[in-house]
This record gives sequence, C-alpha cells and structure tokens, in this order.
Amino acid sequence: MQALLAPIKQFLQCETPDEWIALASQPEQLAALLIDHCNCELKAAQTAMFLIRKYAVDKASGDQLLQWAKPYEEFVYNKSRDIDAFLARDVKKNELVGELSAKDGVDYGQDLIAKMVRLIKEEFHHFEQVLEIMQARGIPYQNLTAGRYAKGMMRAVRTHEPATLVDKLIVGAFIEARSCERFAKLAPYLDEGLSKFYVSLLRSEARHYQDYLVLAQAISPENIDERVAYFAKLEAELISAPDSEFKFHSGRPETC
Repeated sequence: MQALLAPIKQFLQCETPDEWIALASQPEQLAALLIDHCNCELKAAQTAMFLIRKYAVDKASGDQLLQWAKPYEEFVYNKSRDIDAFLARDVKKNELVGELSAKDGVDYGQDLIAKMVRLIKEEFHHFEQVLEIMQARGIPYQNLTAGRYAKGMMRAVRTHEPATLVDKLIVGAFIEARSCERFAKLAPYLDEGLSKFYVSLLRSEARHYQDYLVLAQAISPENIDERVAYFAKLEAELISAPDSEFKFHSGRPETC
C-alpha cells in the first residue's frame, strides 16, 4: 500500500486534515459519508463519459454511451427508485454494447476512449458496490449536488481548446488522487467491512489519476507541469480551508 500511495502523496501538496478524518469516522456521519461517496462514483463516470462524447467519438458511438448510462441515470433521477430492482439487473448490466468509433482527425481519440471506458466501467461498479453497502446498512440513497471542492476546481478551468480539455483532465487526476489518499487515511478508523472495501479501491483510483495525467500531457501542445502545479496549489487550499459542509472531498470542518 505504501508503494502505491507514495507517488500520490508526492502529487498532492497536502494530506487530508486530521480534523476531517475525526469527523468522517464518527458513526453518526456514516450515512452522509456513504451517500456522498456513492454520488462521487457516479459523477466520475458521468464526467468521463462526457469527455468521450464531446471530444473523441462520433454521434452513433455517443448514443451507445448514453444507452450504457441510461439505467444509472434513470435510477438516480427517479424519486420512486427501487434499489433492490436496480442491483438485481442482468449479470451483464455493467457492459458497454458494441465498439466505439473515434472521430476522424482526433489523434488522441482511441487512447481517450480506451482509458475513459475502463474508468467508467469501474466507477459504475464502485457506485453499485457503495449502494449495496448502503442498502445492507439501511441507508437510503439521495442524489446530491456538487460541493465546494469540485466547483472550486472546475472554476479554474481555461475556456479555450485544447486548454479546456487539458485542464479538465488535470482536475480529474487530482480528484482521483485525493480520493485514493482519503480512502487510505480513513480506512483504519472504519469498521472492518468498510475498511476492507476502501482499501480495495486504492489500486483503481491510483491508476485513474495516472491515466488522466498521461492523457493531459498527450493532448497538450506544451508541457503541463505548470498547470499541474497551479491546480495542486488550488486543490491543497480547498482541502485545507474551513468548510461548512461535510462531504467526501470537503475541507477542514469549520467546527474544528
């Protein structure tokens, strides 16, 4: 685990504050933690899917992606949702049907498709795993809006291409890296079942952040080190600053 976490700790400019861990590990915060974690997994899949549809594939392939996402979005946005029915779907529920075709003239298309499709599949699976944990613990699902952390990162994304795509990929790298760091730091304070689950997520989250960075550099016409440093500083500020709302990626609790 330490070998896996070493590059992530070097990538991030700060560790999760101990005050956040102290709050997140309280039994009365478990529902809020799992509900937001569940939403984060789905948002990660939706973000990756948006990137593929906008930048890498033709319309027919974009429609295939929408069909893949349809059961998840119908579940999330249906107020009369049935968790048992959703989780009991066909064994092949998490598979993309058919091959995706890259847009003509997009050099990075196939690489973006390959990395993001794998990420989407894993994030959908994690979403369902968290749902199962919530269901077993009697915690109802709620659809939540993005917190200060994600909004703060996205606000800094440049508005011209390819800089917009490059920045979004860098932001994705930081979100995945922070998730990995937070899973590892929080796991020892949780019950055995949840602790093992969070540890089991580390390898995929670590790969996701690396995939985002590799794509960002491949697409950028210039070295991305300066932009990575910029977002590293911003991300550390958001994680370290007082935060009035408790979420999986929230900052230092205001009450501490």
